[in-house]
Order: sequence, then structure tokens, then C-alpha cells
Amino acid sequence: MYKIQVVFLLVGVFGCKSDDDDGPTPPSAQELAFAKLVGNWTLDNGGHILVDGQDVGVNYPGFRLSFTNGGYSTINAGALFKSSGIWSWANDTGGIIDLDDGKSISIVSLTETAFNFTFQFSGTGGTANGVGGSYNIRLVK
Repeated sequence: MYKIQVVFLLVGVFGCKSDDDDGPTPPSAQELAFAKLVGNWTLDNGGHILVDGQDVGVNYPGFRLSFTNGGYSTINAGALFKSSGIWSWANDTGGIIDLDDGKSISIVSLTETAFNFTFQFSGTGGTANGVGGSYNIRLVK
């Protein structure tokens, strides 16, 4: 009878595991990426705007791109980006951002201090308005 009580005790102790026993849920890839993305990004101290490999950053003096939870704003972006708008993650990996102007930007690399991304732009004419081509932008905080 003693063995039966021990078995029931062990089943009671080890069989009553709740989902809460696993500890906190680790952050998702999107949450980790957003923690790095939020804030103000500029061309200062090593940033660039390349179109098909050609540096056109001089056409965007004082360029700034800022992200908040679901929103973005820009300064001196010409026609590349709206002055403000909304954004969302395109996938669960936190690697592609969809903007409300229909543009999808692919994150090449993202750290707390450097943000490199690419996108295609059809162009609206003139260098400040955005020449059509493949854009590679590196910004820093």
C-alpha cells in the first residue's frame, strides 16, 4: 500500500504542470526588431543613400526617418517617403516593413545604432525627388 501512495504522490506532483510553469514567453522576432527600430535615424556619422550603387545622399541634407509603434515620420525625404504615415510588419520575422504608400522595405541589417535597408522606387524625376532604381539606405542613431 505504501508503494501505491508514493506513485499517486509522484503523479500528483509531476502530473499537475500548468502552462504558467514554463516562465515568460520570449519576445518575438518582431518585438526584438522593433526595440532596435524605434527612434530617430539620420545620415550623420556614416549613413548613405545609394541608388543603383551611386551615392545620392547629398540630395537629402538633414534627412531623418523616425519610427514609433505603428507610425513613421521623415524630414527632407523628397519623394522617397511621405512626411508621416503608418507602417506594419510584412512577416513574422521582422525583416520586411510595409509602408502605407505601398512601399516595402527589406531590412539588410538592424542594430541599436545602425539601420540598413533596401527598396525599389519608380522615381518622380529629379535627384531630390527620387531617381528611380534600387535604393540602399544606411542610417544611424
